[in-house]
Amino acid sequence: QVQLVESGGGLVQAGGSLRLPCVVSGRDFSRYAMGWFRQAPGKEREFVAAISWSGGNTYYTDSVKGRFTISRDNAKNTVYLQMNSLKPEDTAVYYCAADNSYGSRWYVPRLASEYDYWGQGTQVTVSS
Repeated sequence: QVQLVESGGGLVQAGGSLRLPCVVSGRDFSRYAMGWFRQAPGKEREFVAAISWSGGNTYYTDSVKGRFTISRDNAKNTVYLQMNSLKPEDTAVYYCAADNSYGSRWYVPRLASEYDYWGQGTQVTVSS
């Protein structure tokens, strides 16, 4: 069973930074495209960022471009979301997800339905 465990969430002031790691169990991490999603209270889960299994391609939702960076360390079975210049509207529970379709080395899935495994989430709260 593949398990994803997020951490690194917390309370931060607007303009601050957080880094969210997500550790993935198992031997196949290097074959997974990885993504980050978030869900704010009363809203649907939304896509934030994704990285291909090769690490050679990334994609971000417009609202976080230039502020967030997704990266991966295959030696540590970990994907990261570096969040800078945080805004109150970034407040949400952040989830990491893994896609095991092992498609193109450039493939970055953007829909929640494309992912096979999910973590439990970590709360990020940005105060104004």
